[in-house]
Amino acid sequence: MPSRYRVPAGWLVGLLLVALARPTPLSLLVGSPLALVGEALRIWASGHIEKTRSLATGGPYSHSRNPLYFGSLLIALGVATACASPWVVLAVAVYFLAFYPSVMAEEEAFLARKFPGEHEIWAASVPSFWPRLRPGGARASRFDWARVRMNREWRTAAALPLLAALLLALPHLRQAVGL
Repeated sequence: MPSRYRVPAGWLVGLLLVALARPTPLSLLVGSPLALVGEALRIWASGHIEKTRSLATGGPYSHSRNPLYFGSLLIALGVATACASPWVVLAVAVYFLAFYPSVMAEEEAFLARKFPGEHEIWAASVPSFWPRLRPGGARASRFDWARVRMNREWRTAAALPLLAALLLALPHLRQAVGL
């Protein structure tokens, strides 16, 4: 599936999530830590990456070549758990399977062309998606909060508490409008 549809499809999944969510205090309690770990990983990764300028190989990029996407998966699993709906879990799974393998392949090909020797060495010692515990590769990049800001990770970080508030309020809103 073409990657250009990933963001619009994500918005549709988000709307579906709100429509199908049946959150409970327990589901929010269980799902929130998973989403927070995912966002912490995304912040860590965002502090290492300078898109198209250099190859990020330090921090989380020494454990996985796609820590931003792995963090996104953790966030999505946490949100799906918080929603307490098997339909939301299914929608999230279909979305990730439809888009992320092709997006990761596109990015991998781009990085291999942009940083030929460096990428080959890094790719040989760091797994594509599922992180490994021991770091591998050159580990040349260093974390910098300015990169987090430049990569606009604040948007995801701000969206999580807003989504949690919406999920907390959803049962009350449905009751108020008679749904």
